[in-house]
Amino acid sequence: MTALERRFFDRDAVSVAADLIGATLLVNGVGGHIVETEAYTPDDPASHSFNGPTPRNRAMFGPHGHAYVYRIYGIHWCLNFVCHPAHAVLIRALEPLAGLETMAYRRGLDKPRLLCAGPGRLAQALGINGTFDGLPLDQQPFQLQPPVLSHSITAAQRIGISKARERDWRFCHTGSRFLSKPLPRATSS
Repeated sequence: MTALERRFFDRDAVSVAADLIGATLLVNGVGGHIVETEAYTPDDPASHSFNGPTPRNRAMFGPHGHAYVYRIYGIHWCLNFVCHPAHAVLIRALEPLAGLETMAYRRGLDKPRLLCAGPGRLAQALGINGTFDGLPLDQQPFQLQPPVLSHSITAAQRIGISKARERDWRFCHTGSRFLSKPLPRATSS
């Protein structure tokens, strides 16, 4: 399979977030298909880059095609892909396909639906920690491949944030049972 090259990320985070749905992400041979992402841009008050560079977010201001890894609540690691400067895509959920036994061991459970459903779970299942911050995505331990099948993508409001919630920058593989949270039901007019 063809690998996603670094130049794939030389775009705005919203475009990259949508285009990553269905891509294959492996970390040291463990991973699956990306089924949920969220985009963050420098003009977005919910983004870590909104107030400029800090020691924590320095990878967001570095070259595109690198990992930005941070810890939330002092507990969970989160994996992001850096795009244009100060743009990043949070990888929210995977459909686990490779290394299920390793993921189950790391997560302490064997329910495939829950292995990578949410950014903290995903990072734990893939063995992501702070040492991955700033690493290039086109080199080991990462392996990224573009989607091979066409599929429907749904854009929805991001979750777990308090600012700029109205932006439909959460992208999901429509109908996937591996999402971190179900998509909102469509309303009739």
